[in-house]
Amino acid sequence: MTYLTQDKVAILGSAGAIGSNMVQAVLTMGLTPNVAMYDPYEMGNQGAAEEMYHCAFPGARVTWTSDIGEALTGASYIITSGGAPRKEGMTREDLLKGNAEIAAQLGRDIKSYCPDAKFVVVIFNPADITGLVTLVNSGLAPSRVATLAALDSTRLQTALSQHFQIQQDKVTNCRTYGGHGEQMAVFASTALVNGRPLTDLIGTDELTQEQWEAIQAHVRQGGKKIIQLRGRSSFQSPSHQSVLMVKAVIDGQGYDWPCGTFVNSDEIGFRQCMMAMETRLGTDGISWQMPAGTDEELAALKASYEHLVKLRDEVIEMGLLPPLGEWEKVNPNLAVAEAVPA
Repeated sequence: MTYLTQDKVAILGSAGAIGSNMVQAVLTMGLTPNVAMYDPYEMGNQGAAEEMYHCAFPGARVTWTSDIGEALTGASYIITSGGAPRKEGMTREDLLKGNAEIAAQLGRDIKSYCPDAKFVVVIFNPADITGLVTLVNSGLAPSRVATLAALDSTRLQTALSQHFQIQQDKVTNCRTYGGHGEQMAVFASTALVNGRPLTDLIGTDELTQEQWEAIQAHVRQGGKKIIQLRGRSSFQSPSHQSVLMVKAVIDGQGYDWPCGTFVNSDEIGFRQCMMAMETRLGTDGISWQMPAGTDEELAALKASYEHLVKLRDEVIEMGLLPPLGEWEKVNPNLAVAEAVPA
């Protein structure tokens, strides 16, 4: 079997459904044979590793450990689902304090054990905050840390394809931006349905305004719906999409969906936040640009940003992030405000 790289990929939270699926996806997609599985639940992690061995991937070198230093040392790529999962009745924000603490320690561990990591994907909720806390504490450049935000956009694509009863990939350029939560900004102006602008269909008999509003509500509650239907949070879709993100950085072949990225721009007035924007993944990591949209959509994006600012400031008050003006002392890569890419 030919692999894209021999670089080490560390999967954190690998005893769980998300993490173990990520390990299998890394090997199935042929990213690397060199996979480190980390989870503090040692027996479960060993069991998940045994499952990988039983798959008999040619050339695979899978290790498992409950020692974070062992898992991270020498890692070029890290995907972490290692936070508490959301349960029925909980919002992503309900996980804020506990998972922010986990993210802060993760950032410090990255700085200690793999300060030259090429790319980190944070997927445990609230991902916009846990990704930001990880970045600040890791010392990595903003281009090297991203969060999984694609599922909001793939849920929009799914809902539209089901409404119009067409093949899912016939609905293209679906985009949600801002926070990965119920305050996300759902954009209609970017999407095409079988080549037809979605905005031309909204308000017609094909898609009434009421139906469009119901679809937006469904997208915002997509994760909650999975919990209601399956009795647990999503695991197959976040596993698949997060591994595709790493693949895009390894092979430079691109990634189709928005990602959460560090945004710090005086020009657009969004400062020191992690949020979903229009992004590009490549061998140099992640870059972003301001989405194009209607005035109403951009206002929704701003409102989503303001919600994230409130969550970020709560984490600062908890002492899990330093005051805004001191971030560069912890991470010198955050010293200069980013310009919006052309």
